[in-house]
Order: sequence, then structure tokens, then C-alpha cells
Amino acid sequence: MTLHLQYPPGATPLNPNEIAGLIPTYVSTQNELNAAEQDNILAGEAWAFSRKRRNVLSERFLRQLHRRMFGLVWKWAGTYRTSDKSIGVAWYVVSVEIKKLLDDVKYWIMHETYPMDEIAARFHHRLVLIHPFPNGNGRWARVMADCLLFSLDHEPFSWGLKVDKKALSHHGEVRARYIRALRLADGKSYSELLAFVRS
Repeated sequence: MTLHLQYPPGATPLNPNEIAGLIPTYVSTQNELNAAEQDNILAGEAWAFSRKRRNVLSERFLRQLHRRMFGLVWKWAGTYRTSDKSIGVAWYVVSVEIKKLLDDVKYWIMHETYPMDEIAARFHHRLVLIHPFPNGNGRWARVMADCLLFSLDHEPFSWGLKVDKKALSHHGEVRARYIRALRLADGKSYSELLAFVRS
């Protein structure tokens, strides 16, 4: 069966080897894939927020959360990518960059380098910038930021979704604002991302 995918702006296309990792045999359209992933993501989020976790800032938890969010849809869920993408670091330095990021965030928290919202927003941005997995990086990185906040007794972000909970997955104004905020953060300007995550 051929899978016909349509990627929203800012999404990372899958290569043929990654597409071959699709588990549900009934999926042939973007809508069917979106529905399958959304069901899996909701289950992953339920697992992530079922209790406070002490190991949020560990590589094991990062990978485990991605597996919980996408493991019923993709065989490679929780496994770092093995090819370069249009966004992200070179695939062979993903684990090094993740280690650096985790060390940075632990330092920021310990030394109160930034307010907690800014730490979580910067964490999210760097996860997206590294882009460790073949797909699902934005969705996973948003949940990771919320897990960090939750683990430290802070309110999770709203991500511009107070009105439309699916707005970040589709073309539209909310997704455009999110992508713009991430691009500004690439240039070390975080004010728009900080405004967006609580909008």
C-alpha cells in the first residue's frame, strides 16, 4: 500500500526507509496517519503526566517518551535518526547534542539562570533544533517542555491552543506564529516564543 503524505510548513519529510517503519497496515492517507498518531500521542501524554517523574532530564526518559507517543505507529519510535534532515544537527552528533542540552538545562535550573518559563521554552527550542528523531519532533518536544514544568510544580504551557487544540498540526495562523517564534529563537531572540507558549 502506498502512503500519500502532505507535510505542513516546518514539518520534516520522511525518507523511504522511515516510511517503511509504519506499523498500521490500514494507513494510506495523511488523515489516517494523523488519526493514528493522535491516538498514540494521547496515550503517551497520559503516561507522561500520570505521575511526577524525577528523571525527565535524562536521555532514557526522552527516548522513552517518544516511544510512548509514537511506538504504536512507527517501528523506529524512540530511536535517534540515522539520516540528515532539512532541519537539525548532523545525525551522528544527535546523542552528543542531547547530552549537552540536558547538562545545560540542569545547570540553568540549579543556578536559576533564567525564569522557569524561559528554561522550558529554551529546552523546547533546542530539542526542535537538534531534531533527534525521524518525525514527531515538535509534538514530542512540546510534551517534553511540559513534562519539565510539571516535574517542577509549574503549569504546563498552553502553546497557543486555548481555542483550537489541533491548530499546531495544520496550516494556519497558530502554526505560522509557532514556526516564526522558533526561527527567531534560532537567532537567540526568545521573546516571541515566550509570548507564544503562554498564549
